[in-house]
Amino acid sequence: MTEKRVALVTGSTSGIGLSIASKFAAMGYDVAINSFEAEADVADALSALTGYGASVRYFQADLSLSGGGYDLVGDVVSAFGQLDVLVNNAGIQKVAPIEDLPPADWDRIVAVSLDSAFHTIRAALPGMTGRGWGRIINVASAHGLRASPFKSAYVATKHGVVGLTKAVALEAAEKGVTVNAICPGYVWTPLVAAQIADQARVHGMSEEQVVREVMLAPQPTRQFVQPEEIAALAAYLCGDMARSITGSAISIDGGWTAK
Repeated sequence: MTEKRVALVTGSTSGIGLSIASKFAAMGYDVAINSFEAEADVADALSALTGYGASVRYFQADLSLSGGGYDLVGDVVSAFGQLDVLVNNAGIQKVAPIEDLPPADWDRIVAVSLDSAFHTIRAALPGMTGRGWGRIINVASAHGLRASPFKSAYVATKHGVVGLTKAVALEAAEKGVTVNAICPGYVWTPLVAAQIADQARVHGMSEEQVVREVMLAPQPTRQFVQPEEIAALAAYLCGDMARSITGSAISIDGGWTAK
């Protein structure tokens, strides 16, 4: 790498986001990690990143608020001088039939999983286009390409993230900025582990049955995707050999969307 890059990964104190942040730190990037928690509560995540020798800082932001994304990007630029790579990974979900989904939960899921990507992109893109180089990676989901029952808000937001990715990619295509979505299947993360009990309740199954017959049933490999696989793909998309990959929704889902 010929110059220092600065990367911001939202929702990055565990799971996929932390794995991506760790990969960037190992590549020598300056890395901004983020969640809504107080810094004292993310000490383990910060500690995990300190061994790479990169400059890593934590930025607290509530991305359910419209101003949260703008403040976050502004704080990162103030701290590091610029922002070259934006990874929108923050997301939440709730498993419930639509008639049992409280409107407040719908609003929060849309705000965190879709609206926040709009706000951070809008804040970060001018700096990237002004320098003639940038990478925006939106972590969507196989649910951005396929639907599942009991996940109306999550599926709607992830479809929206894919559409947002394509639109912004076209706008930035001649400006040195690529915009892509990564669409994982089921990845073994704390978020997925936390879903097992909810899925068991909704489907009237044991937790073991949920893993085998619900979660991994769509994935022909019958294996969870690992967070490190997502991180490796994100790293590739930031390289010069990926400059012609833009506007893509890239599946990494064990064959789920091949069916």
